[in-house]
Amino acid sequence: MFVIPFLTRAHATGLHSCPKPMNLSATHLKRYRQIAVLLWKYGRSDIVQQMAVQDGFDPEELKADANDAAPEQLADDLEKMGPTYVKLGQVLAGRPDLLPVPYLKALARLQDKAKPFAYEEVEQILLAELGVRVSKAFSRFDTEPIAAASLGQVHLAALRDGRQVVVKVQRPDIRRQIADDFEVLAEIASFLDEHTEIGQRYRFGAAVAEFRTVIQQELNYEREAQNLIAVGKNLKEFKLIRVPQPILDYSTRSVLTMDYIKGQKITTLGSLAKLDIKGALLAEELFRAYLKQVLIDGLFHADPHPGNVFITDDGRIALLDLGMVGHTAPAMQEHLLKVLIAVSDGKGDEAAEEVVRMSEKADSFDLHKFRQQIGQLVASSRNQGLRELNVGQSLLDVSRHARDNGLFVPSELVLLGKTLLQLDEVGRILDPTFDPNASIRRNAGEITSTRMVRETSQGSVVNTLLELKDFTVNLPSRLNRIMDALANAELEVKVRATDAKMVVDGIEKVANRVTKGILLAALIIGAALMMRIDTHWRFFGYPGFAMLCFIGAAVGALVLLYNIYAEDRDSRKRRPH
Repeated sequence: MFVIPFLTRAHATGLHSCPKPMNLSATHLKRYRQIAVLLWKYGRSDIVQQMAVQDGFDPEELKADANDAAPEQLADDLEKMGPTYVKLGQVLAGRPDLLPVPYLKALARLQDKAKPFAYEEVEQILLAELGVRVSKAFSRFDTEPIAAASLGQVHLAALRDGRQVVVKVQRPDIRRQIADDFEVLAEIASFLDEHTEIGQRYRFGAAVAEFRTVIQQELNYEREAQNLIAVGKNLKEFKLIRVPQPILDYSTRSVLTMDYIKGQKITTLGSLAKLDIKGALLAEELFRAYLKQVLIDGLFHADPHPGNVFITDDGRIALLDLGMVGHTAPAMQEHLLKVLIAVSDGKGDEAAEEVVRMSEKADSFDLHKFRQQIGQLVASSRNQGLRELNVGQSLLDVSRHARDNGLFVPSELVLLGKTLLQLDEVGRILDPTFDPNASIRRNAGEITSTRMVRETSQGSVVNTLLELKDFTVNLPSRLNRIMDALANAELEVKVRATDAKMVVDGIEKVANRVTKGILLAALIIGAALMMRIDTHWRFFGYPGFAMLCFIGAAVGALVLLYNIYAEDRDSRKRRPH
């Protein structure tokens, strides 16, 4: 997320002198060397050649010595560097806006395949965390894990009452390793942000800090247990979706015990097995559930890659691994809903405007270029047909264009794009004909009405009444102060004009048009009065002078209309799109 964009030529990044001193301990020196080798190795491979074209560099200068930088090798190299970098590979595997497709496929194996640690260490961790031996806490505990990931592994077990559970055990000493790794990454990110142009553009320090927060949350199994409870409660109305619930008495910061759900990963479903499930119904239910999580509940499962989605034996969907969740505040939900609807409807201008409103602008932000790029992006997708439009990919592309033009979008937009991209993959596995864009349009009205009902809840009404009370109570004193200021000639009105000349020119233009209109009206009224005066010179049987006034008024009106049209047309051409 923050390493790959740096994999370009050193001089291309605008490297400055006087670097900030770094920690030179043996452990840190080893990490610096490993990262330097990784940057050198992949900085001259096709992973950067694609990105170099986007950033205006010459890809021919990056082709040398790239034979050993195959996509599969990147996954192996990250795995050798430890769990932090494995997790980084997992994150990158869901970011097609950052990596080419071959690397995404190669890194995908890191999502649910890792080397397990010994059962003896599992026993020691359980004893230290639960305070009892495994044989006392469980009637059965399988020594071989059913799954192993970068931060922990999962064992099948049974409680003393016979209830089947799964126990997730954190890797030994993992917190210290990750803390050390992030100290190194933070130093490198800080160096890049302070001394390189690309660092100031991509804000690597913020990316590292965000990544650190995500992993720290995943390392806290107590937080994950609460996530399971909260998401399970929020999705209770969706009968085709299950969320395993934790057994809190058997869960700690490093151990998580939860319900065992019988089923199989969606990625392992064969053609015959897919015929036995209601794929279209499951895909629609899953998409509706995620829209509710993101746009109403404000808490959503942020890692729904196919490895985390199970099909249960009774034909339902089970969502696993809620260590990574996203949060959206009410104001952000409004922005995301508008962006989502605009993109799914193929309205690029509306999407661009909403993204600008919700984002932070750099001094170099180019509004015109950004609008143009988003318009072209959505238009090209729309030309292919809305059915083929991938909303998740489109949101990530919007984020990339925003970043390239000096606009820093909220992390919630990127996370939503990544989540929808993974959902799209799951949905098409369940039902190849599933159209997520149509699902968004179908459910947008329901989501909006639900949000309005929530906003008019008892608490909101009480807050509104309290604000109204404050306004009513304070209104007399405020009016008295205003009246006193008027009486003493102390009232000042300050107007801040963004472009005074433009405002003055506009006022003059309006005044000129009004004056011309009044003169033409006076000419018409005068001509009508003169029609009553009989004269020797007549025109078409009417008093000649009166007819000349009518003709002059008609010509003047046509000229005025033409001038208005021409000026407005020129104004629209000059206005940035």
